[in-house]
Amino acid sequence: MRIGSVKSTQKITKAMKMVAAAKLRRAQEAAVAGRPYAERLEAVMSSLAAKVTVGEGTSKLLAGTGKDQVHLIVVATSERGLAGAFNTNIVRAARKEAERLDTAGKTVRFYLAGKKGRVLKRFYPKGVLHDQEVGHIKNVAFADAQIVAQDLIARYEAGEFDVAHLFFAKFRSALVQEPTGIQIIPVPLAKVAEDGGIGTVSTSTAVAPAAVDYEPDEETILADLLPRNVAIQIFRAMLENAASEQGSRMTAMDNATRNAGDMINKLTIQYNRTRQAAITTELIEIIAGAEAL
Repeated sequence: MRIGSVKSTQKITKAMKMVAAAKLRRAQEAAVAGRPYAERLEAVMSSLAAKVTVGEGTSKLLAGTGKDQVHLIVVATSERGLAGAFNTNIVRAARKEAERLDTAGKTVRFYLAGKKGRVLKRFYPKGVLHDQEVGHIKNVAFADAQIVAQDLIARYEAGEFDVAHLFFAKFRSALVQEPTGIQIIPVPLAKVAEDGGIGTVSTSTAVAPAAVDYEPDEETILADLLPRNVAIQIFRAMLENAASEQGSRMTAMDNATRNAGDMINKLTIQYNRTRQAAITTELIEIIAGAEAL
């Protein structure tokens, strides 16, 4: 009975591995294709932020609120489990950053994008600012990222937080998904590597200083680029997460299938030994009865 149950589980895990492998290729291509543009835009915006003269009319997305007290951590996770440590690693990285900020005396809030990030409600019951529903998203589109970006920008302009960090899993391979955190609001002036191991804030290559000419004008260009940069970084995180989730699930289901096979072999050996012992006992009883006659 137990062998049959394990065999059924093995069939399910094998099927899930094949489905994840089929989805991985497309998701990986999308993540890799979108990465250069997002990284370059991030670097360009950081370079522009260092050159622009901050004034009363400067966008808050560029100049900031003038404070650094309330930090919002946007945690992008998946809607489904059975993906190994994919979601756990992202949540762990976000918690590590929250603890660092809390130690520094900052106020930390969370913005959840994905059902599996709701585990943070157990650790920070009053710290979740918003739980964004993303369960309807089947194939990641830029419009989905824009919805989240517009909500974040509206909350930022309403004064609900001063700095926003985005945490997701950067896809490296089917075996490796790196928890990553980047600052998306306001535009960081410079990015310096921090030696904090997995889950530390990612870095970008600084753009060499150069004179910048704006056409038609600085205000018009930045009014379009700044919100777009936030949406692009969120879109990048969604694409990276989609590939990382399928890669992690494929690996996890492959391991589960192998473990199920090992368990089936052990249970089969145990079953055969038990059956052999029962047969031997019956033979002994028959021989003993024949001798008694």
